[in-house]
Amino acid sequence: MMRQTGGVSVARTPERHAVRDVLADAAAQARAAVEDLGEGGVGAYLGAVAEDDTAATHHFATELPGYRGWQWAVVVAAPAGADHATISEIALLPGPDALVSPDWIPWSERIRAGDLGPGDLLAPHPDDPRLVPGYTATGDPVVDDTAFEVGLGRRQVMSREGRLDAAERWFEGEWGPSSPMAEAAPSTCGLCGFYLPLAGSLRSAFGVCGNEFAADGHVVHAEFGCGAHSDTELPGGAGSPRYEAFDDAAVEIVERPVPATEAETAEQVSETVEQATETGAGESPS
Repeated sequence: MMRQTGGVSVARTPERHAVRDVLADAAAQARAAVEDLGEGGVGAYLGAVAEDDTAATHHFATELPGYRGWQWAVVVAAPAGADHATISEIALLPGPDALVSPDWIPWSERIRAGDLGPGDLLAPHPDDPRLVPGYTATGDPVVDDTAFEVGLGRRQVMSREGRLDAAERWFEGEWGPSSPMAEAAPSTCGLCGFYLPLAGSLRSAFGVCGNEFAADGHVVHAEFGCGAHSDTELPGGAGSPRYEAFDDAAVEIVERPVPATEAETAEQVSETVEQATETGAGESPS
């Protein structure tokens, strides 16, 4: 439902409070309040929405550069029995089609794998579920040295949740058993001489590749594989074909053919010389 007030249309929304006449009549007053700010860019009137029985918000399109889809919102108020409204608040708010910035995400949650560079510091959260307290030194050198050898000489170690999370990433990653490289490989890493198994609970499924021509230095699944497997054999006939060795120091003398024009010229010169010789021989001396 629409009603005309001061030459502008006021929207009435049935699902909300109806805009009282005294509040609806304040549309021109609301526009003047925005213009008095001196910001400019006050566009078409977009209607009014009742906040409750004593307040309503008038909306105007904004024409400010960089604020496409935003609206000027002017809240007017009038208590029961009042014959005029007063301006309560003015704000520039995004409309339904406004261009707005994405939701703010804390820095600690924006970090992704590969973001860490030389000199960067990244501390784990105090309650990081991937870490649990490590072995506490007892003071007994025999016990402490043995604990350190098996990997317990650290303040924190990976929890079961942390190990499972890492195993899942590696399993689904580039060097997992389902990758295109693994599916085309002749054998698996678990049977390769370049495979270096990990220690601890992950030993049965993961290791590090030690082949510089393959996944060198990367954690690979035991069922991963590639064409550089230690048991790989080339098929018969592979490699470059054999040819006689070429001696680039040998010299081959080739007779250059005389062009036809040069041959004809030489023959003509020969006939001229012959004729001159015969003529000279037949003449008597004077």
